[in-house]
Amino acid sequence: MKLHVINTGFFKLDGGAMFGVVPKKLWTRTNPADENNLIDLAMRCLLIEDGNQLILIDNGIGDKQDEKFLSHYYLFGEDSLNTSLKQKGFATADITDMFLSHLHFDHCGGSIRRVGEKLIPTFENASYWSNKDHWTWATQPNAREKASFLTENILPLQESGQLKFVEDGKKSPFRQFEIFYASGHTDKMMIPKISYKNRTVCFMADLLPTSGHIPLPYVMGYDTRPLLTLEEKELFLDEAAANSYVLFFEHDPVHECCTVKKTEKGVRLDQTFKLEDL
Repeated sequence: MKLHVINTGFFKLDGGAMFGVVPKKLWTRTNPADENNLIDLAMRCLLIEDGNQLILIDNGIGDKQDEKFLSHYYLFGEDSLNTSLKQKGFATADITDMFLSHLHFDHCGGSIRRVGEKLIPTFENASYWSNKDHWTWATQPNAREKASFLTENILPLQESGQLKFVEDGKKSPFRQFEIFYASGHTDKMMIPKISYKNRTVCFMADLLPTSGHIPLPYVMGYDTRPLLTLEEKELFLDEAAANSYVLFFEHDPVHECCTVKKTEKGVRLDQTFKLEDL
């Protein structure tokens, strides 16, 4: 089995929104802001190559949205989903499974592409994986999250017949990883815990967007249940420190991976490195 980093580009979001109640003086130490208070964020996905199976975890923002929509997020960088797959020797048609941590637009926008007036699955041969609770949450969105759940990213998956659900309370359908469910950011977000080279590599999605979010109070303003996020982070980080987990960051603009350690101030960053250095 081999893991490939799939970079789909960078975007910007408001730093205050990304760090909630934490003062700017503190969060800018790790995530510097520009003159508009925006911070750089990656859209870094992960491809699992295992025999005939190619499992892609998340797929970035995509390119089908109009210019006005994309202008809100200041996309930059030369990477894209297609170019990154090509660099690794793959194409969208090769993907067998598209695993979606959750259905916010910056995680699943690449799922669907526009061909003329039609919206069709980008990965024509893949099964798309979500879970029933999160699917219901995304298709019947609350007012707080409605702008993040875009109909054009979601409903075509169901219409295509390629949508499958991970069954709640049952073993992961993938032998390559277990799933940790987190509901503080959004309901039933899925965090894969991948067995790789005698380590556990955790795709952190929005439970831990960047290495700057490791301290417990550093919770995003976007989270729907911030106190639950605190509990979930503490549980996960304690486990990660005790077992030397490798945390793979989807949104950190600089660091791909890190380990964490327990200190007098709680769990903190230990080492940062690239996934290929494992």
